[in-house]
Amino acid sequence: MAKTILSFREQKERGEKISVLTAYDYPMAMLMDEVGVDGILVGDSLGNAVMGMENTLGVTMEIMLHHLKMVRAAVKEALVIGDMPFLSYQISLEEAVRNAGRLVAEGGAHAVKLEGSARMFGNVIHGIIRAGIPVMGHIGLTPQS
Repeated sequence: MAKTILSFREQKERGEKISVLTAYDYPMAMLMDEVGVDGILVGDSLGNAVMGMENTLGVTMEIMLHHLKMVRAAVKEALVIGDMPFLSYQISLEEAVRNAGRLVAEGGAHAVKLEGSARMFGNVIHGIIRAGIPVMGHIGLTPQS
């Protein structure tokens, strides 16, 4: 059965562990989905891990969409989470909602992830949620670097 935000909540309420791994392409996402990973994050870390960038700051929405489409094409069961790259949600609420919508509508993400606290981006998080898009938070060990 395909994973949803609701199924994640139910797993948490039952005290079950939720597995989320990062994939950047079709073959890796297919393998993760086949072994039953609950969620697959398409992270902006692809800048470092796949593209050889020094950091994630050069990862654009277009790059994220390209990789999201590959991952989404491979996945049948896992929840796919699209990472919002640097400056895709920091400029304005409208820009954040538009970009989150692109990750869902164009990229096929089931949810989006952004880095930062509710104190920093509470209005952005609430705006994206009001648009009907689930948001996953992440404080990260090396955010946007």
